[in-house]
Amino acid sequence: MKKPLDIIFMGTPAFAVPSLEALAAAGHRVLAAVTQPDRPVGRGRQLTPPPVKHSAQRLGIPVLQPEKIRTEAFAREMAALAPDVLVVVAFGRILPAALLNLPRLGAVNIHGSLLPRYRGPAPIQWALINGDAVTGVTAMLMDEGLDTGPTLCAREVAIRPEDTSATLHDRLSMAGAELLITALEGLASGTLTPLVQDDRQATYAPLLAKKDGRIAWQKPARELACFIRGMTPWPGAYTFHGDRRLKIFRAQPLAAATDETPGRVLPGFEDELRVATGDGVLSILEIQGESGKRLAIRDFLRGHHLPPGTLLA
Repeated sequence: MKKPLDIIFMGTPAFAVPSLEALAAAGHRVLAAVTQPDRPVGRGRQLTPPPVKHSAQRLGIPVLQPEKIRTEAFAREMAALAPDVLVVVAFGRILPAALLNLPRLGAVNIHGSLLPRYRGPAPIQWALINGDAVTGVTAMLMDEGLDTGPTLCAREVAIRPEDTSATLHDRLSMAGAELLITALEGLASGTLTPLVQDDRQATYAPLLAKKDGRIAWQKPARELACFIRGMTPWPGAYTFHGDRRLKIFRAQPLAAATDETPGRVLPGFEDELRVATGDGVLSILEIQGESGKRLAIRDFLRGHHLPPGTLLA
């Protein structure tokens, strides 16, 4: 790096932490880390700071947690810091033009997909749900749209057969941190040319809610296996046995055919759970009951009777 940049970092969840740490390790001057306010978390609703706050405090970086970012007071506070560039990684809010236009080099965002594919808040989950073999991270210059700004550079990341949204999240966050340093060096030196996104190729990755995790057994087994991987750990894939909610963490499609009703438990070995789908059979490998813990299917079945003919819904 020829010259360190003065940077305001904006990010909130664990996905943003490697990028913040990479900026510090590269010798850039992080003037402030702007993150969401502490929020109540868990059953006890304990007030909990976001991961970026933890990281910034450990690195000795001043932390700002504004309730609102579209105020004149916050704009003045940012302007007083006089940053060269704004770095935004999973901050969680759309930034106003007053902030985007503040730094001389603009605002750089790291997004967890190969833009313009999967614009929006849940690109990692949807890449898995849709059965993609490859995804990646993109560095872009932000505008006032949702992930619509011109791209600077990107890096592909292969999706492994065993990936869940948790494991893919971790690899993409590390790839994004490396890409961020490359993007900043190219932006500062003028060796990167921003490329306008082709909106005709754009797809959207909407935010997922807990209700979205319900398994639709009429879908093909291969699609359901991808769906479960994408929903793990959040919001979680689930089905019902009567009024009991069963959360499914891992499953695999089988090379078997059936004309049974989708959701019907099929005959199999004592230590396996085979379920009919709209096309093929899905073998459940890890599951959790309402009041239990995550178990391998053989352990779960020792205490829960799901005989052939049982209908999951």
